[in-house]
Amino acid sequence: MFHIFSKKKYLVDYLHNFVDIHNHILPGIDDGAKNVQESVDLIRGFKELGITNLVATPHIMSNLYPNTKETITNSLDLLTNALLANDLKDISIEASAEHMIDDNFEELLEQGEVMSMRKQYLLVEMSYLQASINFDDAIQNVMKKGLFPILAHPERYGYWHTNKNNYSKYKKKGVQYQLNILSLSDYYGPEVHKMALNLLDHGLIDYIASDIHRREQIEYLKEIKINAGLSESIIPLINNTINQFY
Repeated sequence: MFHIFSKKKYLVDYLHNFVDIHNHILPGIDDGAKNVQESVDLIRGFKELGITNLVATPHIMSNLYPNTKETITNSLDLLTNALLANDLKDISIEASAEHMIDDNFEELLEQGEVMSMRKQYLLVEMSYLQASINFDDAIQNVMKKGLFPILAHPERYGYWHTNKNNYSKYKKKGVQYQLNILSLSDYYGPEVHKMALNLLDHGLIDYIASDIHRREQIEYLKEIKINAGLSESIIPLINNTINQFY
């Protein structure tokens, strides 16, 4: 009987009607889709997985991708028109952003220039090289604005791997965590994969999302398999993401 329960299934089999709340599908404004055609190709890739509800989250980084509500909305309009022209009318896309907590973040927050999801949730990130110096203050200020901070891909911040207490510390402070689907494989490397499983084991993850930038990542995602034990952790996250953002 053991081999039956150990059998792995493709992760994508669980993603039909999923709501993807973190991706880089908007054309020409960050390191995701370079143009409208690439965006449409990504959308078709999502549709192949049964995913037709998306929240686009382009980067807002002051020194690299200084996007604004205007640039993001304009890019969404371009994509929306392209979807209609390509008979992809069953696709639902909303615009939000992935906000780097940098030296400009709190000014954008104070001016009301951040792009939240469902008017309640704010997707934030840090550099992969070092933690944001103003992370604690920024998180407190996000919550003072009545927003729920969601930290994107916490498993990918290597400097937290050696101090795992940070994960529970900020969880207690009200930070929610979004795991990247690709982290359930070795796509980002074995250490990230190991940390993803550790966070799941400790029940610290709230949501799951693709963080897709390129079509080849969708093809890689299609090959990810999970066993029955891991599916018991992943399925509730999929359902929670759908319930919160559908």
